[in-house]
Amino acid sequence: MDVTPDRSQTRLDHYVDRYAARTAGMTASEIRALFAVASRPEVVSLAGGMPNISGLPLDVVGGAISDLVAHHGAVAMQYGSGQGVPELREQITDVMRLEGIEAHPDDVVVTVGSQQAVDLVTRIFIDPGDVVLCEAPSYVGALGVFKAYQADVVHVEMDAEGLVPAALRQAIASVKASGRRIKFLYTIPNFHNPAGVTLAAHRRAEILDICTSEGVLILEDNPYGLLGFDRDPLRALRADEADGVIYLGSFSKTFAPGFRVGWALAPHPVREKLVLAQESATLCPPQFSQMAVSAYLANHDWQGQIKQFREMYRERRDAMIGALDDLMPDGCEWNVPDGGFYVWLTLPPGIDAKAMLPRAVTARVAYVPGTAFFADGFGSRAMRLSFCYPTPERIREGVRRLAGVLEAEIELRATFGAAAPDRPLQAYQGYDGPGSDLS
Repeated sequence: MDVTPDRSQTRLDHYVDRYAARTAGMTASEIRALFAVASRPEVVSLAGGMPNISGLPLDVVGGAISDLVAHHGAVAMQYGSGQGVPELREQITDVMRLEGIEAHPDDVVVTVGSQQAVDLVTRIFIDPGDVVLCEAPSYVGALGVFKAYQADVVHVEMDAEGLVPAALRQAIASVKASGRRIKFLYTIPNFHNPAGVTLAAHRRAEILDICTSEGVLILEDNPYGLLGFDRDPLRALRADEADGVIYLGSFSKTFAPGFRVGWALAPHPVREKLVLAQESATLCPPQFSQMAVSAYLANHDWQGQIKQFREMYRERRDAMIGALDDLMPDGCEWNVPDGGFYVWLTLPPGIDAKAMLPRAVTARVAYVPGTAFFADGFGSRAMRLSFCYPTPERIREGVRRLAGVLEAEIELRATFGAAAPDRPLQAYQGYDGPGSDLS
């Protein structure tokens, strides 16, 4: 008598044999897994990149929405165009003009945040096994999309001035020599997430020249570009190359993330494919959110509001850097970002940020381990610290708690030795982390 148990009856997921192969790449990000813990009031979260909208004039926003419902509610609450509201697309071209981009509204596709734009671009370009070039480290949300569509991610070295042109040339040559296809370079040139660095102006033309000569499309993701602390916005890559760059933008960081309004600016043939993909995914982006953002842009000093956000985030950046300077033990290194939300912290040799995280949460402080931002398991000695949401006082307290956990970890390692081999970022051909010389 066969007593072999029916394994289908013991599975937690009875549908596992029915899923498409690509679902194997759909995994929860380490950031999402942290939210349940990091949202507790007793925990200082230096983890999530949640914009701080405390300075937003909610009475003005509420009034604009009230007027929208009263005078245009029947339109706002109806289906709309798959490409997006024309008035908003016109206003988006005004926003992009601050970074040197001259574009026509017809080439703008409104999306549900820039995250959906990453998904749509990947959907129309990537076949399984195609290569996407990404900075090392790179944005965890984009890495998740690329993995879900079965792309092979090849990381390219960064340093304190952003993407390294020589490393990009080498990566392109290596991939082509292997017979694989490069579909695009994904890059966050301004106030990088997670590294906090900015692509130097003198490198931008070289990056464009390399990609143009090698036939590599650039996907320029720029949610933080208007949030520089001490200078005017840098000229976008798309400003100097229209045919070879798809530009992504978002109102999540410069207005409010709850509206979930972003956009893609694409060459005309690509735009057509993006609209078709958008219509397949959502039929149309939310009309109400678009019209609310449009009303805000039309009736409020949005550039003055961005200036207030910049000042608020600069104060929080200063609080974090000051706390790191005062409290972090020897052997830690970090960059000083000149915009955006993030600091990239490299730990002393032998300290694993992911392994240390449970002890940090016990000490009521949260961060994101560096491994979340690599497709190949590297980054164990690094962490991303976010300064955008907590108050300066909470930031300093969070760093104090983190420093205490790290000091205990260093002491344990000195006493008992290494529990596991290091996987330092230096494995990237001398790569020592984007901010390693800026501590």
